[in-house]
Amino acid sequence: MAKTATLTIQQWGNSLAVRIPAAVARSAHFEVGLEVEVTTDEVGVTVKPVGPRKLTLAEKLAKFDLSKHGGEAMAASPVGVEAF
Repeated sequence: MAKTATLTIQQWGNSLAVRIPAAVARSAHFEVGLEVEVTTDEVGVTVKPVGPRKLTLAEKLAKFDLSKHGGEAMAASPVGVEAF
């Protein structure tokens, strides 16, 4: 669900800044250290992540294919100290 907020532009050194509220940042999948691209257009500014975003655990689990990844990790018989 898209989140919106009305914010005030503030001075930050020689630049201008807007704080992104936590709810909006979570909705946009923004996190500390994320590289973003800032683009201007006729109406304003767009901020979006650079490259594909990291999937959430729920999204990873939804993509999990049991027939491809299920079963034993090592189907071979025990080797070395594993055999007793």
